[in-house]
Amino acid sequence: ARDRWGALVTGADIAGDEHAAALWPLERSPLMFETTLPGVFAAGDVRHRSVKRVASAVGEGSAAIRAIHQYLSYE
Repeated sequence: ARDRWGALVTGADIAGDEHAAALWPLERSPLMFETTLPGVFAAGDVRHRSVKRVASAVGEGSAAIRAIHQYLSYE
């Protein structure tokens, strides 16, 4: 799901977006940086409410790795 500017809605923001929440297919809540497609993560400028700075994108990318590890532990 995308917001009105085309950015991807991720993580906890999915629950706050009626359209995005309707697309979430699982009973568990989305992980941090997870899109409405389970197992697909987004970080940096493409993400809804991102700071739009290089250093922030790098930090989000490294934090997304932890969420990916968590996702893989569910499988």
